[in-house]
Amino acid sequence: MTRPTTRVLAVLELLQGRGRISGPELAQRIGVDGRTLRRYIAMLEELGIPIVAERGRYGAYLLVPGFKLPPLMFNDDEALALSVGLLAARGLGLAEAAPAVASAQAKLARVTPDRLKRQLQAIAETVRLDLAHASDAPHSNEALMALTAAAQAQQRVHLDYTTPQHQRSERDVDPYGLAWRAGAWYLVGWCHLRRDLRSFRLDRIGKVQALAAHFERPAAFDTLAQLAFSLATLPRSIAIEVLLRTDLKTARDAFSLAFGLLEPIDGGVLLRSSADDLDWFARQLARLPFGFEVRRPARLRGALRRHATRLLKLAGSG
Repeated sequence: MTRPTTRVLAVLELLQGRGRISGPELAQRIGVDGRTLRRYIAMLEELGIPIVAERGRYGAYLLVPGFKLPPLMFNDDEALALSVGLLAARGLGLAEAAPAVASAQAKLARVTPDRLKRQLQAIAETVRLDLAHASDAPHSNEALMALTAAAQAQQRVHLDYTTPQHQRSERDVDPYGLAWRAGAWYLVGWCHLRRDLRSFRLDRIGKVQALAAHFERPAAFDTLAQLAFSLATLPRSIAIEVLLRTDLKTARDAFSLAFGLLEPIDGGVLLRSSADDLDWFARQLARLPFGFEVRRPARLRGALRRHATRLLKLAGSG
């Protein structure tokens, strides 16, 4: 959905849900200036939506009394799930999230009974979700929607892509799926340029062009697991192996999927990872509630000793 359409619909839903709302507040809720708001009001009027504009210092906009759009009906559990989901949508790096969320929240408020409406309002005003350092720059809704459609239809796409090294490239990709992880959206699929599975950050994707060719997605393909593997195996300067004295489930609970690869072996679980900063990696190991043995590199043992010495010094101070 294009940006003006999203905001026009948000204006309609806010008018429907609030009854009477001032121009400045309405403009602020959807993120536009007064002149743009007036243009959106005119667009709604052209569509046959009857709107009253009250003039003057305390003027406001409202729908003609008695005008109502047919409502959607939700039960309590559905409304609660939607309300929490809308909160999460604000943190998922999507363009147009604010007006879309405001519009959907207004719809919920309009179709729910007063008791549930108070609960939903309490959620909106008091609940905050930490979504793992979401990017400040919104991702393109257009790219996200084009890629999800192509993945569902199993249709090959042509991408303009900028690598992490700021090199621009073009490639054909079979989009297997999309996932959100570590503050960003990713496309996961078969790259025909590299002839291998690859992950692409959406904020580095430019133009998306659907091609005539189709593909067959591997059976039971796990997009999130492949993305985690891709992030965990990114090449870094220092290869690391640590034997964790625990079982696989406990090891998985202790590390994020992107931290490294875990393999059950005799005596515990082998962690294979890599890092550019051994002091940082030592701090991650120091927080573990179970024992471990550094297999390589030897320099990691030195980093652990430095960290332990620092902690002992801090424990004895004061």
